[in-house]
Amino acid sequence: MFYKIPPLPALDVIQSKVVTTTDLEFRLNVWNYKGEKVVFTNGCFDILHRGHVDYLAKASDLGKHLIVGINSDASVRGLGKGQTRPLQDEVTRAMIIASLHFVSAVILFNEPTPLELIQFIKPDVLVKGADYDATETNPASKKYIVGSDVVRKKGGEVVTIAFLEGFSTSAIEQKIKNTI
Repeated sequence: MFYKIPPLPALDVIQSKVVTTTDLEFRLNVWNYKGEKVVFTNGCFDILHRGHVDYLAKASDLGKHLIVGINSDASVRGLGKGQTRPLQDEVTRAMIIASLHFVSAVILFNEPTPLELIQFIKPDVLVKGADYDATETNPASKKYIVGSDVVRKKGGEVVTIAFLEGFSTSAIEQKIKNTI
């Protein structure tokens, strides 16, 4: 006799993708054992918009598993994005990103940069927006991609993805303010 395992409720699936480093370590071991390419990117992702979806979908196409690092609320405040940011709390932002079917895992980080997380994950591919330069090696440069040295040392690749013009959280925030 075969037993059919019922599928997890959708919310449980989403919540299971928001992970700690302990959870992620297990998944990374499995993925690495299977030889599956791991892609990492990060950001605040304050209000999910079409530009984010385009960027994350393209990043996911670069490997088998996309891990998204999300700046914690404290980390966002430290980035100087303004007193109103983040607009949504870290748990909400993580859940929204985890709801995307092509995202394998979401992890919060408190530091100003995801360097420690990149050192932990050691992704095969590190992705940032095209406002950065994948070839920049000077950490003092604003175009430098944090963790690119770690990824290259492992033999991985660093990739930039162009943003969709006209889509940004700041533009959405300004549009809302102008209509109130």
